Amino acid sequence: MIETRALSPHLGVEVTGVDGGFDDALISRCLEALKWRGVLLIRGLHLDDEGQIAFSRRLGQVVALRGREIFTVSLDPAKTDQAEYLKGTFHWHIDGTTVTVPVAATTLTARHVAAVGGGTEFASTYAAYENLPDAERKRYEGLRVVHSFEASQRLVKPDPTEREVAGWRRVPTHETSLVWRRRDGRRSLVIGATADHIAGMEPAESRALLDELLAWSTQERFCYTHDWHVGDLVVWDNTGMLHRAQPYEASSERTLHRTTIVGDEPWS
Repeated sequence: MIETRALSPHLGVEVTGVDGGFDDALISRCLEALKWRGVLLIRGLHLDDEGQIAFSRRLGQVVALRGREIFTVSLDPAKTDQAEYLKGTFHWHIDGTTVTVPVAATTLTARHVAAVGGGTEFASTYAAYENLPDAERKRYEGLRVVHSFEASQRLVKPDPTEREVAGWRRVPTHETSLVWRRRDGRRSLVIGATADHIAGMEPAESRALLDELLAWSTQERFCYTHDWHVGDLVVWDNTGMLHRAQPYEASSERTLHRTTIVGDEPWS
């Protein structure tokens, strides 16, 4: 029997009783959980790549990253040519802030785990917004954020070479509302590592506001930390959940396989 339990007060749900089949009842529960709880966990499912893709396709259209539906998450350059880029995942972020339509959801399965560290943290920007004082909500209404790949990479390399900066700037910036009003009426915050500055605001004031809002949104009460076990499947609503990897050694065996679900609602 499929059962669910909350992982934390504001986000996350664990689904149990999954026998490996992806029937309509299971998919319906998963989609409902993603909408209202943001993060979905099925422990010990041990999906192979084919199974992970099949499950992901029941949730929506799977996008190929760098030509593959399965993307390897590892700091080992022998496993992925994106190892250097993935160092940026140690900072709170939302994927796809520099494109018009963000990724709807992401799935990860654990193939190897780190001996020390390597968990994944999630923070609900739905809950963060809902719990803001009224005065703060009014303060943020109408503000717009400029997101850039450069902003996120400078957190990893604060003293880059000119060549590195030029490479980062080949990715166009993108402007979004700070408060995203969804089609369904819900609201969330569009912040994180790519949030470079508030449009039209003095740099120091802009940085202070974005840092303050990120600190508010990543309070323990709005967060869930997942400690990986081999075979775990985690799915999250990329549009409303900040996420980051906890530190682990580059020499670690930690290896996750990822699929990405196409979104259909553009940033406002």
